Amino acid sequence: MAIRIIGGGLAGSEAAWQAASCGVPVTLYEMRPVRGTAVHKSDRLAELVCSNSFRGDKLDNAVGLLKEEMRRLGSLVMRAAEASRVPAGAALAVDRERFAEIVTQTLAAHPLISVVREEIAAIPDSSSHAPVIVATGPLTSDALSASLAAIVGQAHLYFYDAISPIVLADTIDRSKVFRQSRWDRSLRTKARLKPDTTEDPTTNDSGSVRLQPDPLSCGIDDGEGDYLNCPLTRDEYEAFYRALVEAESATVHDFDKERFFEGCLPIEVMAHRGPDTLRFGPMKPVGLIDPRTGREPYAAVQLRQDNLAGDHFSLVGFQTQIKWGDQARVLRMIPGLEAAEFVRFGMVHRNTYVNGPTVLAETWQVRSRPSLFFAGQMSGVEGYVESAASGLLAGLNAAALAKGEPVSSPPRTTAIGALAYYVSHANPAHYEPSNITFGIIQALEKAPRGKKLRNLALSERALADLESWKARPEGRALHASGGTVPSTDAFGGTAPSTDASGGTVRSADAAGDAQQPSGVADEAPHPSNVGDDLQVVPNT
Repeated sequence: MAIRIIGGGLAGSEAAWQAASCGVPVTLYEMRPVRGTAVHKSDRLAELVCSNSFRGDKLDNAVGLLKEEMRRLGSLVMRAAEASRVPAGAALAVDRERFAEIVTQTLAAHPLISVVREEIAAIPDSSSHAPVIVATGPLTSDALSASLAAIVGQAHLYFYDAISPIVLADTIDRSKVFRQSRWDRSLRTKARLKPDTTEDPTTNDSGSVRLQPDPLSCGIDDGEGDYLNCPLTRDEYEAFYRALVEAESATVHDFDKERFFEGCLPIEVMAHRGPDTLRFGPMKPVGLIDPRTGREPYAAVQLRQDNLAGDHFSLVGFQTQIKWGDQARVLRMIPGLEAAEFVRFGMVHRNTYVNGPTVLAETWQVRSRPSLFFAGQMSGVEGYVESAASGLLAGLNAAALAKGEPVSSPPRTTAIGALAYYVSHANPAHYEPSNITFGIIQALEKAPRGKKLRNLALSERALADLESWKARPEGRALHASGGTVPSTDAFGGTAPSTDASGGTVRSADAAGDAQQPSGVADEAPHPSNVGDDLQVVPNT
């Protein structure tokens, strides 16, 4: 009885943690540093290569609900994220180096997990007593891709992903930028642990809720806002736009057709859709007031702290494939970045995934070979949180299979169950990777009026149904041994506590007291590199 997992990213790391926590020995294969990739910078497990943001952390937000469900299922990724949190408004962003180090050390210290640093060129044999989880991510090697194609019986789908630039903080001209979170959303000192519409966040209908002050030191947060904002006048924006559309893009190799995930478009691709597209996307000024003018700027670029030290900032939503020379020239046209030094330029990389509805079951098993599981972005989900969530269920189900117990998936009324259902039941003819949204969660029979109340009601039902599923025989079989709290030392501080039902007592803005004003879409896919703002990209 043992499990082999190929790939030490978010999905593979979470799967390894869950399976080992269920008492099943795990061998986790990661090819770095024996063989590197174009975008990874270290040999750490769960390295974040695109953004340092796990997106929204409120229960009226679908990805916030998914995070809370994962906390209640003992997610290692969520615990590591809380322990490496940096200021990001109402979003959950992390110090990416600390995050990856926590995951790496925790898995290496587990007595049932063996981390093997070697490349796997072909999918190994599997059986019900020795399942295999493939979580190789978007950069699956050519050799393994060929092995994968032979098993699923059809060609891969694909798209390209682009990542945002990062600048040194001390090269930003602070006289030209201002500090503010959109709509003044920022970190809070208390958190609601369930959907709550009462005036007093410390009480609910039963008289109380669990509270915990945030124990983490969040870098340079001083209560004035978690983002640096670079305001542009109309003339500055139009000059930037012209330079952007004229810039030379890097050549995309390997494929004869460029296909980008709609929620993670390069800025130059968005710009070519029309002059105002960026002002409705990553450069939208809504919710920001320039204190020097007292007015909303014509456009704005947000910079998000990228590490706990506060010396790196990433350009939010500015993923790009522009050649580096032109990239520096164009980005230095942004007010405040005229002398910016770039720690990392934006770049493009391939993202390979399978057609989930034709290949996978809700349990993340391959339909034609149930002892083989797929997880992460290659399984057809998009986003850090979704990738880890797929690994969580794949790990639990692989452990159940190895122990001779039934496999299961939470109901569609939960976010994690709805994601599994979407991947396995969407229309295969038009299948593309998806973030979690309330739109794929089973609707309420009697929904309250108003988007916020409806979303909160969906979250309340989801958390209740998750607990009910955990109490049923199939849920108990998967979760009874899972989710062991890592040691205090692994996290550099006290591990987040849990309540009697297994729900994590959440820190800071986990429930997000500051709410987004009505009329702003939050049901579109949330790209993993967008912080306290959401991209709404019109096709103009």
